[in-house]
Amino acid sequence: MLQQRDYTTSQLDVLEAEAIHIMREVAAEFERPCLLFSGGKDSIVMLRIAEKAFWPAPIPFPLMHIDTGHNFPEVLEFRDRRSEELGARLVVALVQDSIDAGRVAEETGRRASRNRLQTTTLLDAIEDNEFDAVFGGARRDEEKARAKERVFSFRDEFGQWDPKNQRPELWNLYNARIRKGEHIRVFPLSNWTELDIWDYIRREGIEIPSIYFAHTRSVFERDGMLLADSEFVTRGDDEPVFEAVVRYRTVGDLTITGAVQSTAATVEAIIEEIAATRLTERGATRADDRSSEAAMEDRKREGYF
Repeated sequence: MLQQRDYTTSQLDVLEAEAIHIMREVAAEFERPCLLFSGGKDSIVMLRIAEKAFWPAPIPFPLMHIDTGHNFPEVLEFRDRRSEELGARLVVALVQDSIDAGRVAEETGRRASRNRLQTTTLLDAIEDNEFDAVFGGARRDEEKARAKERVFSFRDEFGQWDPKNQRPELWNLYNARIRKGEHIRVFPLSNWTELDIWDYIRREGIEIPSIYFAHTRSVFERDGMLLADSEFVTRGDDEPVFEAVVRYRTVGDLTITGAVQSTAATVEAIIEEIAATRLTERGATRADDRSSEAAMEDRKREGYF
């Protein structure tokens, strides 16, 4: 008697297959793609998918990070080590260089941040390296402006995004046609959720920076968020520093990235914690998204990811 085989696929299998298809499509259609790699969990998952998409060949495009100069040391160490392990070329574009060249002006004051300055550095790096497609780890569940994005998101010659002028993507067919000076932002993880990301990290046994797990850190409270005490942050007299057991759900510029109080010290515990929460990671921990109702969309129109 023939044994029946189970040909069903899991949700993660479907998402992985879609992301691999997208990456291979970009490699086939564009001349100079690159992958944004910050050392954060989404870019780590994206990097793993790139490994699978082209194995046993090396990843056929460079990695790029827009470094504000105010990043978490644990994440930068992971970024450099992982890139070296893969033998991948890492392009690091520094916001400090944009400031020194007079391209952007450093913000001052208690709430100063370099987060918005990244846009100019990113667009300059894309132009200087002549990248025509840029992979990003943004997901539609993160924020409502990102929910409007196509998988292939067109950017004009100024690097800007028009949410009302997007290309249809019927039957997973992607329009890769661009003119010189234009480029496409590509989001292979568009249909993933935060829980999918962590389930995939667990399934694949992917290493991630220690900052994602519960640890004791010096923090202070601002607008209901726990921010890391740092030489890059100006605190007020009403913002005392204290020790807390925290972890980070998302990582970025430390001046605007909040921690959450948590005892989750394993991937399994993090998954349980996320499954019970009703707040997105950006809504709960990113001060830049709270500046206005349309903060993210405004930045995306200017060229931000």
